[in-house]
Amino acid sequence: MSLYYVQKFLYELNRDPALKDAYGADRFAVLEPYELTDEEVTALTEPDIGLLYHLGVNGQILMHFAALHHIEWTDYLQRMRDGITAYGPVREGVYAVTGYEGVDEHAAKLGHRGPAAPEEGD
Repeated sequence: MSLYYVQKFLYELNRDPALKDAYGADRFAVLEPYELTDEEVTALTEPDIGLLYHLGVNGQILMHFAALHHIEWTDYLQRMRDGITAYGPVREGVYAVTGYEGVDEHAAKLGHRGPAAPEEGD
C-alpha cells in the first residue's frame, strides 16, 4: 500500500495543468513514475472514488479528483459511502486513525437513523 504516493499524485494532479493533460491522454502512463499497487492504479484510472476513500485518501484531496471527473457533490459523497459498503472501513490514513466507519454506522452510534438523520424528538 502506498497511500503517500496516491495522495502525492492527486495533489500534483490538482495543481499541474500539464499533468492533467497527460492524465487525460494516458492515465496508465502518467502513473508509472509513482510507486503504486495494481489496486491503486485501478482506482485512479477508473476512477473509483469509493475505493480511493477506502484506501485512505484524504477527502480534501479526493473531492478535487472527483470534480475533475465531473462527479457532482452528492454523487461524490455517495460514492464514498458505497466504498465503505463495498470494500470495508477505511484502511489507512487519518480516517482509519480516528476509527471512522462510515456515515450510517456513525449515525447509528449517535442514535440517529440513516445518514445523519435525527430520530423524532431530537
